[in-house]
Amino acid sequence: MKVAVITDSTAYISDSHRKEKNIHMVPLNVVIGNDSYQEEIDISTEEFYQKIKEVEQFPKTSQPSIGLITEKLEELAANYDQAIFITLSSGISGAFQSVVTAQSMVEGIEVFPFDSEISCMAQGFYVLEAAEMAQDGQDAETIISRLHEIKGSLRAYFMADDLTHLHRGGRLNGAQALIGSMLQVKPILHFEDTKIVPYEKIRTKKKALKRIFQLFEEDASTGVPIRATVIHANREAEAEELKHQLETRFDNVEVSVSYFGPVIGTHLGEGSLGMGWYKKKSAR
Repeated sequence: MKVAVITDSTAYISDSHRKEKNIHMVPLNVVIGNDSYQEEIDISTEEFYQKIKEVEQFPKTSQPSIGLITEKLEELAANYDQAIFITLSSGISGAFQSVVTAQSMVEGIEVFPFDSEISCMAQGFYVLEAAEMAQDGQDAETIISRLHEIKGSLRAYFMADDLTHLHRGGRLNGAQALIGSMLQVKPILHFEDTKIVPYEKIRTKKKALKRIFQLFEEDASTGVPIRATVIHANREAEAEELKHQLETRFDNVEVSVSYFGPVIGTHLGEGSLGMGWYKKKSAR
């Protein structure tokens, strides 16, 4: 069985990496002023962070249309028997439900929608592992089983520099945002039951990052092979420094640097930082 691996743009896997791993992508959209852009296609992350400094209106985001998803699946049906479609969390976007709907509209290919229940490179971990397994000739059922196994060990925590972005976008309730802003709290956030919720309230950015490092250390210090990523919103130097610290401290960790692109950056805001990781399969 030939298996296609598809994701949406919020996994933030580079174009070159997607080509190398034969990963297909459907973009979400970011609307700035009167202009709509398909992220990772019409607008780069660097351009996005520059543009939002030049406009007063808060950007908006939208999910891919069912038509676009259906079109992509029909295109893949010509060459593949099965398709695994990995989306960002259903708790912050309707993309997963759109894939479920499109699934019943396409013939000639068996579609397996998978809700990552997360986003960014933490979502990308599922995509990369699925792509590697597909290239090894594994069928969709085997790959999906591994993705559920990853879910058992995957952890991700992040810190927004300004909670008003999450509140405006409806991803964090008003009371949490208001209290955090009034007290100048830098809460550590995470996904729980597909939604973004506070994990711990921390007073400063420095302490928040230290706490995330501690949470990572709990898993890394066991010595198991770990795949990790440091994710940043236009703070590459800080992210590279965190990556260096992790690599220096742990020899069982494979670390990458990734980013909060336009769609997720709209909701988190510039200056956000986070980490995601999971336990690699012992055979790899």
